[in-house]
Amino acid sequence: MVIATITRLRQLIRAKHYVVSHHAAEELDDDDLTIFDLESIILGGSIIERQHDAQTGESKHVVKGFTLEGRDAEAVVKIGFTGTLIVITVYVV
Repeated sequence: MVIATITRLRQLIRAKHYVVSHHAAEELDDDDLTIFDLESIILGGSIIERQHDAQTGESKHVVKGFTLEGRDAEAVVKIGFTGTLIVITVYVV
């Protein structure tokens, strides 16, 4: 189980060491967000919730931040087995 800190998530974003799931890409499009909005949410946001999947042992993190236009938004992310940040979903709140 990997418990990430916001500092680690930001490092992975800055290093472009992340992947966006198909679902997250669709959500970005649905909410008229760009990849730069996603990066802004994580770079300027904070972890507001940690979720643990008892079956898989994986931890997910909900990061709340702002888009480039200043809209409140959240991203659900996890760190994969290879150390890559995986963006599960993103949405405007």
